[in-house]
Amino acid sequence: MPTSSNPLSPLYRPNPHLYEIHTWAWLEELSARESHPITLASVPDWEWDRLQSLGFDFVWLMGLWRRSIVGRTIARTNPCYFSSYDEALPGWTMDDVVGSPYSIQDYIPDPRIGGWKDVDEARENLHRRGMKLILDFVPNHTGLDHPWVSAHPEYYMQGNLDQFRRDPSAFFLSERDGKATFIARGRDPYFPPWPDTAQLNHFNPATREAMLNVLRVIAAHADGARCDMAMLLLNDVFAKTWGPLLRGAATPGEEFWPAAVAALPGFIWIAEVYWDLEWRLQQLGLTFTYDKRLYDRLRAAPAQEARECLKADAATQSRCVRFLENHDEPRSAAVFEADKLGAAAALVATLPGMRFYYYGQLDGRKLHLPIQLRRAAEEPPSAQIHGLYEKLLTITKDDAFHAGAWLLLEPRAAGDTSFQNLIAYQWKLGGAMKIVAVNLSSASARGNLILNCAIDPSREYIFHDQLHDKSYEWRGEDLIRSGLFVRLDAFQSHIFEVSLA
Repeated sequence: MPTSSNPLSPLYRPNPHLYEIHTWAWLEELSARESHPITLASVPDWEWDRLQSLGFDFVWLMGLWRRSIVGRTIARTNPCYFSSYDEALPGWTMDDVVGSPYSIQDYIPDPRIGGWKDVDEARENLHRRGMKLILDFVPNHTGLDHPWVSAHPEYYMQGNLDQFRRDPSAFFLSERDGKATFIARGRDPYFPPWPDTAQLNHFNPATREAMLNVLRVIAAHADGARCDMAMLLLNDVFAKTWGPLLRGAATPGEEFWPAAVAALPGFIWIAEVYWDLEWRLQQLGLTFTYDKRLYDRLRAAPAQEARECLKADAATQSRCVRFLENHDEPRSAAVFEADKLGAAAALVATLPGMRFYYYGQLDGRKLHLPIQLRRAAEEPPSAQIHGLYEKLLTITKDDAFHAGAWLLLEPRAAGDTSFQNLIAYQWKLGGAMKIVAVNLSSASARGNLILNCAIDPSREYIFHDQLHDKSYEWRGEDLIRSGLFVRLDAFQSHIFEVSLA
């Protein structure tokens, strides 16, 4: 059946566009361009206008909160980070290393970025242009010097001397009023602990209430939150990760996320989530969830496997976050071949769900910027990639790609088996129809597409490829009999606008 776009909120258009900004580096670039320090309050109007002109619905200012001073010291002195700094910013200095924005000292704006008034002014600038503000929420952990570490150590997972001696990297020592407490460092259960973080205990009701209060603060200044590693808070995941330290603590009856969603009606939730837990978090009320599975398959799997990701039901599809890069992933221009990048970009730009773009992606930057750095190296923009994204963003402003009904098409053989490398679908809104066909293989592919719409056998139809500005005429009777024949060279795409001749 055709699927409809996400109807969850009347406050934004379905299948919205998100732009993630590395806030500190962005402000440094604007400062250099304007020849004076720029904070959120003094971002030039032309920059807000530029974001509006590209058609973004949401702007995520990543890294707004005050960064941990202790975390900054770790970022400056841990040799494990140095090679990534060297690659991203040759000649970097200590001043360039400002620490991780996910090692938070407090949920107040970092002084370099501005104050609450500046945040509110940035939000108002976005609202005037029809965009909304997204900020970070890091529910799993804080920085090592967050005020709670000394004031409320009970909010955190704690160990003892024996556990520290067995794994010193998993804990840090907090001392207050002559009492020593070993607090666990935050972690993903499949990786070593994050050295600059303190792990919160989400089986403690007081911790949960404190985090809900943090969310209330965020919601007073933003329209939504990107929730870092959201699946780590699921009761069973948390129990499995921290079982040895829970000492028989009872599992809370309710999950954290439904309580958070209920506390903030109308708030927009974007969940970073992996391990096939996306659907589950959607069911708990989070608005959108990362689609890392599709990203991984676009990078390294055959087209047939990528197509499998697109067979989920309508509600799930409309709440997936589709991306080719973000601050955690390498630059798409560096990991995708030039031709393949065009095919993957056309796909992600026209699928249902949230379409996610990252700072520098539109210019084809190739150097991945570690989140601990305050500025990016200068890179000449790629005219080819910039032109590709400009065209895609212009095409996908059309209402059909937002309010239309989406349907995955199953290509049929047209003489050989290459049709298996095609991904095709249609968007339909009233009398308007778009057809997208993408060849994700390194060889040419051809197939027949049976369209799900009323075709008049006595009429002729024009299929105008908006990507390449070419038009093709088809007789209705041929479309009914055989379907729409497409032949695409390696990593090529069509975005057809269909009309009567």
